[in-house]
Amino acid sequence: MKVLRLSFIIFLIISFNHLKANNENMKNEITKNLRCLICQGQSVYDSDSEFANSLKIMVDKKIKEGLSEKEIYRFFQDKYGEWILYDPLFNKNTYFLWLLPLLIFLLGGAIIFKKINKKHK
Repeated sequence: MKVLRLSFIIFLIISFNHLKANNENMKNEITKNLRCLICQGQSVYDSDSEFANSLKIMVDKKIKEGLSEKEIYRFFQDKYGEWILYDPLFNKNTYFLWLLPLLIFLLGGAIIFKKINKKHK
């Protein structure tokens, strides 16, 4: 009986630590994708400003409330605007931002292909 009780307690401790580690990983991932509005160019994860620290606390609170990563991003986007996200969502306002690298890659490939084809003729 003691062995069963002890193994149950160990299982609970391991489960709690695993859950805590998952929450910490999720918090780090979210704060790495949020832009600090004070330290232009730094993520909230990297920044130590008062604003970034308050966002870290808010992210932690939202995770404990049970919100998903997407819901947390939506909360911050609604509160501070789309600019707060380092990885903006694909929508009518950002489609050009997402498609421009692809267009540049295709255009560059076409130019290189044309130059190589021209040399072989």
